[in-house]
Amino acid sequence: MQPIKLMIVDDHPLFRQGLVDVLDTDDGVAVVAVAANGDTAIYLAEEQQPDIVLMDVNLPDMNGLQVTRRILALAPATKIIILTGYDDAEQVYHAMQLGAVAYCAKDVPPEGLLNTIHAVYGGNYVIHNQVLTTEEIATWFQRRATRYSTYPTDEQPSATTTFTPLSPREMEILELVTRGASNKEIAHRLTISQQTVKNHMTAVLRKLRVDDRTQAAVYALRHGWVRLDSATPSTPSE
Repeated sequence: MQPIKLMIVDDHPLFRQGLVDVLDTDDGVAVVAVAANGDTAIYLAEEQQPDIVLMDVNLPDMNGLQVTRRILALAPATKIIILTGYDDAEQVYHAMQLGAVAYCAKDVPPEGLLNTIHAVYGGNYVIHNQVLTTEEIATWFQRRATRYSTYPTDEQPSATTTFTPLSPREMEILELVTRGASNKEIAHRLTISQQTVKNHMTAVLRKLRVDDRTQAAVYALRHGWVRLDSATPSTPSE
């Protein structure tokens, strides 16, 4: 029997190595790739076609939910396990609706992580160590559908990607807002008009159900969507 092909996506070298060490204890699992950022993860996922990806949310170039959507578009048979320190009920919902099959906290014990890997490989779903069947995950979604709003992306959904809170462009603008860029700076950087930036920000505020840019930035940081240690946008010349 072939081992489960697994890829690790996390930007912390020690944590990545710790995961490799844990997975090496299971002969039924083989780590075929590791990535420290989203771009590398997307490339390796298409190249290696892993069975399962362990995905962090807080990555240096794009957040793990964006990477998840991109990987599933390129490798629809791959199963994504979100492994993160951000334990937020709404983010769990959006990650699962996006196409992830499991959501685990980073403090999950080694045995729990291995059990999760085997459970999702067998066709189940796992949320905080609770194993759910296809019928049970459908009920889980139904119970939360009225609590958490869903929004269509600017892209046409595929069989494996349904909805995510913000479109890629809205997420891009929110990242720049979080780093302190003005509408003028964002418009210059993305080569779009300031009115287009304003329109996108209006949509972001509505979708996140917040009142202003500051609250939107705090929301992005709290959910691990944006890292302040990433490069800040350059100020456009006058």
